[in-house]
Amino acid sequence: MTRLFGTDGVRGVANLDLTPELALRLGRAAGHVLGGPGHSVVIGRDTRRSGRMLESALAAGLCSVGMEVRLVGHIPTPGLAYLAKAHDFIAGAVISASHNPAPDNGIKFFDNRAQKLPDATEDRIEALMTGEDTLPRPTEGGIGLVGDARGLVKDYEDFLVSMAPRLEGMRIALDCANGSTYRVAPAVFAHAGAEVLAFFDTPDGLNINAGSGATAPEALQRLVAQNKADAGFAFDGDGDRVIVVDERGRAHNGDFVLALAARHFARHGRLDPMLVVGTVMTNGGLESTLAKDGIALVRTQVGDRYVWEEMERRGAQFGGESSGHVIFREYSATGDGILTALEVLHLARNEGRTLAQLADDMQFWPQVTRNVKAARRREWEQNDAFRAAKKEAEITLGSTGRLLVRPSGTEPVLRITVEARDATLASSTADMLARVAERELV
Repeated sequence: MTRLFGTDGVRGVANLDLTPELALRLGRAAGHVLGGPGHSVVIGRDTRRSGRMLESALAAGLCSVGMEVRLVGHIPTPGLAYLAKAHDFIAGAVISASHNPAPDNGIKFFDNRAQKLPDATEDRIEALMTGEDTLPRPTEGGIGLVGDARGLVKDYEDFLVSMAPRLEGMRIALDCANGSTYRVAPAVFAHAGAEVLAFFDTPDGLNINAGSGATAPEALQRLVAQNKADAGFAFDGDGDRVIVVDERGRAHNGDFVLALAARHFARHGRLDPMLVVGTVMTNGGLESTLAKDGIALVRTQVGDRYVWEEMERRGAQFGGESSGHVIFREYSATGDGILTALEVLHLARNEGRTLAQLADDMQFWPQVTRNVKAARRREWEQNDAFRAAKKEAEITLGSTGRLLVRPSGTEPVLRITVEARDATLASSTADMLARVAERELV
């Protein structure tokens, strides 16, 4: 049987895969595993139309096993994690499908340390959702209550303001992806003194991530250039990742942020240990750039939870993914797009250089990713034609590049990434493999 929990919680098309009935059952099982009566859970959501429906079902399930529930409404995922740790909650749950399109949604839990639940805990929850429901059903005063706690979002906003550098005289463009940063991000940057230009900040439940945000920063790149902004930041739908846009309108991903932070700290004798944690998707150019300053790159499988676990294991200060999830271990256990943007501006100010000047000092290898819609994406290793094409591609790349094939854990997509010192070779190799996947695995 396919595991219910993927790499980032439970995901699917809302009301088709992720139904209210499933959310109710998930709430009952999670509530029982997380402690039951006498404990409270905080729930937040992004701006999708299906959010309230799933929030109601999840809250009902939690209350039915005696849990108290507090609803904070629209909040970035890292903000929900922050509240789960900062207040008297046993756990937090966020209803979001992150960067996925509007029809999708998801449910993800955090413990009271602001960390995602371990696989073993998710397995216990999932086991209770199979077969007959024999979980407790308290009555009368044993039933949990649902309360409105939207005011708690201000606590997260205040935390971010406390982390912000003074930004007077700076014009900052923000792409909120019509997602959960649409209120918090503009407010935080305005409090810090910046002139804020907010775009894609009018969610209607259907436009989250549509032609905007961290997965489509091209619009923000144009807007930064047109408005002569000093910097731009494109968040994804749930605000846990960010793409940086410099004053020339060039976009920079999480690898740029890792290089900026690690090199700055290393040059000031403050990077201990001398390493950062990335993933198998991290650009080879970052590894080369860091090596010049004596900094090692440690790779994990894709997923910010695996990055965090490796950071904990090694005591690393910084870690993240090319997609824009970046973790500053001193402040957070998960990726936080707004916090990352503020830290980038801190670092640039301390370096006394603009973002474009800092980017010019780094060298990344051309990297091309093709996302192929493939229902049979997990069969790629068993498909003879695709395996032969992959072997041929690896011979062609030789030591001047690398390739990675990875089935998405959150959507029916096979991700094919090719990296090479030569951009044309990277692109043609990725296109060739994508054609084979479309023929063999759809």
